[in-house]
Amino acid sequence: MFKTAGEITTDSDEDYSEISGSDRDEEITWIEWFCHLKGNEFFVEVDEDYIQDDFNLTGLSAQVPCYEDALNMILDFDDQDDSRVQDDQQPLVETAAQMLYGLIHARFILTSRGMAAMLDKYNCYVYGKCPLTQCEAINQAVLPIGMSDLLRQSAAKVYCPHCREIYFPKSSKLECLDGAYFGTTFAHLFFLTYQQLVPPTMPAPHCPRIYGFKIHKSVKENLRRQCERAQKQALPMFSGKSAGSQDRTAEGGGQEIVVD
Repeated sequence: MFKTAGEITTDSDEDYSEISGSDRDEEITWIEWFCHLKGNEFFVEVDEDYIQDDFNLTGLSAQVPCYEDALNMILDFDDQDDSRVQDDQQPLVETAAQMLYGLIHARFILTSRGMAAMLDKYNCYVYGKCPLTQCEAINQAVLPIGMSDLLRQSAAKVYCPHCREIYFPKSSKLECLDGAYFGTTFAHLFFLTYQQLVPPTMPAPHCPRIYGFKIHKSVKENLRRQCERAQKQALPMFSGKSAGSQDRTAEGGGQEIVVD
């Protein structure tokens, strides 16, 4: 379900399309490279000083394998011991770096700088629009949200501030990302911070009609009661022997004998 290291790194030269050939000759950071990969435009670039603060990374070492090597890769720290990461472990470290960056990203977007960066993407409809008809009519943008803060529990979804519902994203690339990379808190905290972005009213629920007339709620209740009565009347037909047949039975020699 979720994107793996092979899917990200194999076609990196082709996917890194937003940087021209002359710019590639210049040194770029791992974070810039990662966020410009195709399908990773949903991430914002986390400030390196935020990542270098150990307090912001509390508890992540227990969730990510090869934590130290992954962190060094994200921060472009050169290992003094080149033999520390073997060739056969390189794919594992790359995958761990992507997981670690995603978890750091979920924390960074809760800060004022992170929210400001996500605001730019929200205003550009990077995460899409709400699929509900009433929301689509007003061009309502959505934000990514996770159903769990733990890795590999659920893929990313999108939250609409107008109807206040959660949907599967229209973008298959966004759906490939782990929901933990955005977390369960961000979308709601974002709209508390930028309350002017929350529509003042919610869309009215659809009203079912037949030939233009509303269906009264009593109709469904009456139909339900009729079904219950019909089920109760049908029960004796399937309850086995009737009381009369039981009266015509007698026991003899340890066997049940039916008296004609």
